[in-house]
Amino acid sequence: MKPKKIWLKTILYAGIIMLMIGLAIPTGAATIKIGSLNDMTGATSDVGKDFALGIAEAIHYINDTGGINGKKIKLYQFDYGYRIPEALTKYSLFKRLKCAAILGWGTGDTEALAPTVARDKIPYVSASYSGHLCNPEKTPYNLFFSTDYSTQARGLITAWYDKKWPNKPDYGKRKPRIALCYMFASPYSSSSIKAAKDHAKMLGFEMGPQQDVSLFAIDTKSQILALKEFKPDVLLLTNTVMSVAAVLRDAYALGLKTDKLLLNWGFDENLPKLAGKAAEGVIGCAPWAFFGQNVPLMDKVVEYAKKYNPGIPLEKRTIHTVQGWANALGLAEALRRADKAGDLSGEGILKYGFETMRDYDFGLGVAPATFTATDHRSQSEARIYEYKNGKFTLLDSIDLKKRWPEKWANEWLGW
Repeated sequence: MKPKKIWLKTILYAGIIMLMIGLAIPTGAATIKIGSLNDMTGATSDVGKDFALGIAEAIHYINDTGGINGKKIKLYQFDYGYRIPEALTKYSLFKRLKCAAILGWGTGDTEALAPTVARDKIPYVSASYSGHLCNPEKTPYNLFFSTDYSTQARGLITAWYDKKWPNKPDYGKRKPRIALCYMFASPYSSSSIKAAKDHAKMLGFEMGPQQDVSLFAIDTKSQILALKEFKPDVLLLTNTVMSVAAVLRDAYALGLKTDKLLLNWGFDENLPKLAGKAAEGVIGCAPWAFFGQNVPLMDKVVEYAKKYNPGIPLEKRTIHTVQGWANALGLAEALRRADKAGDLSGEGILKYGFETMRDYDFGLGVAPATFTATDHRSQSEARIYEYKNGKFTLLDSIDLKKRWPEKWANEWLGW
């Protein structure tokens, strides 16, 4: 598609979403303004478009079911194409609009904005689940409703070590071998690497050569051939689904027989469609239910997808819609608590909203969320699934806080 067409499509897409939300609010009604920054056309649009739809549909649901104690949310939703400069520009716009909070997206832009967000005291509920954003001493206004990337990586490695390694022929004869595939220059892809290496070392793995794989990769044969020399028992891939699928296809074609571990953005319903047989047996972390699974509130997710975006077949919707709902619902609950306390300032939303949550459960297969003034890791549980015989099946659930309480409390915050 030509750049002009992409630009026009982006403006139309964002404008339709904003218009839909605006039309749902009666003239003169009390409103709370929320900004939403999404990637609909950039490097992570393979997962970002569905997330953006989930955000918009969830806001409709929130407004239809009482809003924020009677106040309606007015959503300003924009595509920024996964470009950090554009994210900074849109943040300035949200600030001028006096948005009470922002629903953000990528790791690079979220981390770049973190100091500004802290200075401005605007709660920023991102789709970046970077562990670097979880220490309120450094990033007090960054929050999310998910297992953070570092906890995901630790949980994936632990689940494989517990469930898969004991069944391998070389178990007990040598150390298990692990290698990492990710885009070195991507803040998202690299955000959990330090934690992954630390965890592998703690469990006694032999670490192989890291492979640089672009988020745009369609051919990874050279990386696969390099990995074949090391003969890893397991790979950890931390890119998004398009490039993850490329790695899986090339590994399958070149006969690299190894297990694969995926962070949440590489593990969705599109992966088997893109990777085919190569997706069989992959293991991934999914902090939310997959689209359409039988969990509380999923009926509403499906209902609102049909109602507001009937032109998109349900079979094309993914877990990323559910992720969008999770962040929107979590923010809405924080707003309700702060509003009830009579303080919808950024500081009030943080103190009387998020930081009053203790095991808060809103459904969608999300582990109950807890925020405190000293720890913004909302979850310590990594839910690990295996794709097998056409289904995503729960393999294990690793609660890092319970398994390693001292390390969780004293070492791992902010990684």
